[in-house]
Amino acid sequence: MAHFLANTTVQYVCACGIMNPLTKLFFCRHCLALRCDFCLCHEVDSHFCYNCVENIPSTEAKLKKYKCSSCFDCPSCQHTLSARATNVTVPRKGDEEAPKEDAKQPAVITRKMYYLACLACRWTSRDVGIPDQTVATGSWPESEYANATRFALLMEHFQAVVLRDKQERQDYLRRKSPKQHKYPSLTDRTGLTVSMIRRQMGWSDKTPPKAKPIDVNPSVATEEVDQLPDSIFTEPVNLRELTTIKQKLSQPAGQPSCVRDLFPQHKSLSIKRSLRCRQCEHNVIKPEFNPSSIKYRIQLFASHHVPEIRIVALPEKLEGGVGVKIQLKFSNPTIHDMTVALKELPSTDEETAIIEEMKKVAVSSTPSSLNASLSRQVSLTEEPRFVNKGTTAKVELPEMPFVLPHRDDSAEFDEEMQLPREDPKFVVWRRANRACIELSCEPQDNLAPGAEVIIGFTVQYSYVNTVQVPEKKDPQTHNLTARVYINCGKLSGEQ
Repeated sequence: MAHFLANTTVQYVCACGIMNPLTKLFFCRHCLALRCDFCLCHEVDSHFCYNCVENIPSTEAKLKKYKCSSCFDCPSCQHTLSARATNVTVPRKGDEEAPKEDAKQPAVITRKMYYLACLACRWTSRDVGIPDQTVATGSWPESEYANATRFALLMEHFQAVVLRDKQERQDYLRRKSPKQHKYPSLTDRTGLTVSMIRRQMGWSDKTPPKAKPIDVNPSVATEEVDQLPDSIFTEPVNLRELTTIKQKLSQPAGQPSCVRDLFPQHKSLSIKRSLRCRQCEHNVIKPEFNPSSIKYRIQLFASHHVPEIRIVALPEKLEGGVGVKIQLKFSNPTIHDMTVALKELPSTDEETAIIEEMKKVAVSSTPSSLNASLSRQVSLTEEPRFVNKGTTAKVELPEMPFVLPHRDDSAEFDEEMQLPREDPKFVVWRRANRACIELSCEPQDNLAPGAEVIIGFTVQYSYVNTVQVPEKKDPQTHNLTARVYINCGKLSGEQ
């Protein structure tokens, strides 16, 4: 039986023409179409650390270079480091009132100290000489890099360059735009009101000076290279003291060559992202703001709205030109009854007409330049394309539709017997909201041994849209279609 891990067995065609399993597709209730990752706009909602579950604002996360200040990764195996406590005896400070006979033996006290340790590879911060701290969340010393000052100067230089280009672009657009009145109110001809308002807000009456990039000395190439030490040719290499490629890439600023130079690295922040349809600008996925919550405010997964198809039984042997029987299971994930009908795949001319119509809809939905400044930034839409997969077997589709009952979770535990219903002959059995049908397919004669046998058809299903429309209060029923391609296995090698 096809399951979630068998991604290439049953694939659905997205609105843009890309094939994906049902578990990787989304459904837009406003466009009434399937959407893949390329058809959605990915937006970052919040930053958080999955270890300490701390929510960090976007501005603060940018200043911290999207790193957590209190959590560290092991430089050896990239697991999370834990703060371990130990008792250390240190001499007591300021012990001036101690008796003279105890002067030779100064008083000592026991203090709790903390160090970082990895529970996976047993690496500790003591291995590289990092001193212990008095608190578990203390400021652990960080390694200093030779080119850190150079990179900081380059960053300041290019930030000033970007700011200057932005100011020049704004000045150019201001000169090209139609000239408006200097003051928003016609009664304020002297400009005193505008000047007072700017001073109250803390703004200067003068225009801000243009940003000037900081002069940075250019890098100069040289042919003089340090010679390799003689010990590299004479002494044997100890691989335990050398870092691996993964350990070097985990510290790109320093890229240490020896294990003794490895320092703990701050853990990278995780994000919660929301997905927005690029066609209608409505949210498809919207997570909760709380980092410890795994729930969604909006979750429009395709598996909750589109009938799911799985393979129940396949023939043991597939031969070219020989008809076989296959069994497919259809499941209704919605709370309304669904009528399903199987149709032929669209021809090349029909698919071309569908793509042209989708392009026209995409152009008409783009806001005009007059309202573009008032609306949010329009994301780029994915251009529709032809499906890059063809069928290698002919399948006989039933002419009659069949009905899938609505999903009822309590029916799984209900002992009442289901009432018999008159089903078409191709329906093998029914259970709750699932139905198994049997289809006949015949692989092509010209297939080579070992070639994949692929069938395809269009699923037409009725969908009840629960989105409220201002003109109509009742839920609307729509007939939607989805193209499905199924891999039935490989052709037998014996002819």
